[in-house]
Amino acid sequence: MSMNRLIILVAALTFLMKEAGAQHKEAYRIFTNQGKPVSYGRMVKQVAGKDIVLFGEYHNNAIAHWLQLELTRDLGDKRRLVLGAEMFEADNQEGLNRYLSGAIDAKEFAKEVRLWRNYSTDYAPLVNYAKEKKLSFIATNIPRPFAAAVSKGGFEVLDTLNEKSKQWVAPLPVAYDPELPGYKNMMQMMGGHASPNMPKAQAIKDATMAHFILKHFQQGQLFLHFNGTYHSDNYEGILWYLKRQQPSLRYGTIATVTQKDIRKLQAEHIGKADFIICVDEDVTTTY
Repeated sequence: MSMNRLIILVAALTFLMKEAGAQHKEAYRIFTNQGKPVSYGRMVKQVAGKDIVLFGEYHNNAIAHWLQLELTRDLGDKRRLVLGAEMFEADNQEGLNRYLSGAIDAKEFAKEVRLWRNYSTDYAPLVNYAKEKKLSFIATNIPRPFAAAVSKGGFEVLDTLNEKSKQWVAPLPVAYDPELPGYKNMMQMMGGHASPNMPKAQAIKDATMAHFILKHFQQGQLFLHFNGTYHSDNYEGILWYLKRQQPSLRYGTIATVTQKDIRKLQAEHIGKADFIICVDEDVTTTY
């Protein structure tokens, strides 16, 4: 083949590849904490070596939920897992256990446990995976009425709980740093409607989730936890409490963001987590 023909062939192939790329519409991309594109396989490989992984989601994001299930399956092929989620409150653990063991069916489960409205589409696949594989699934969140009470009256209201109720909350007194950027941003986002107790309600959720994650963590297993991305973004929230109690464990974080153009991670999202799932903002939501 002559040099001229070779140049023409390479140019033609380059053009066809560009055209094919233009026809391929991506729904998401994964980036490192420095904003560099990374493959799903690389993410799986790296988080597989952790002790505890926090997967931050947008609660109505279909791509994040799909990737949660895929990641769970792929990690389950490599490690023995323990699953846990913000979407289940700690006082519902018994009902969750009864369903996982087969003692009750899905209909009875829905009566016994306070399920989120998108449970059937977004979280049931994770719970049913745990049931199929005989894995523990931990309800890590504080009961909602307790968090609401903190939002109104501060941490002091928790001292009025009876001993039975206190078992569903992180041990008191709870450490709290109002200067953490995540909590300060909450105040700013609420503007003049903000109360100093509002970020405390967020903190008691973070502290309680960290408490139950560590309570059920076992050496040699990987605890994979699902939570709203704000609860672990920027290595704060749940992770801040985990590291206060067990700084030597190997932690991994995943965040979810949305952008109009997902080809490059926006500066505001860089550094949010070890891995950042950037989803096209036009992807259909689950509610």
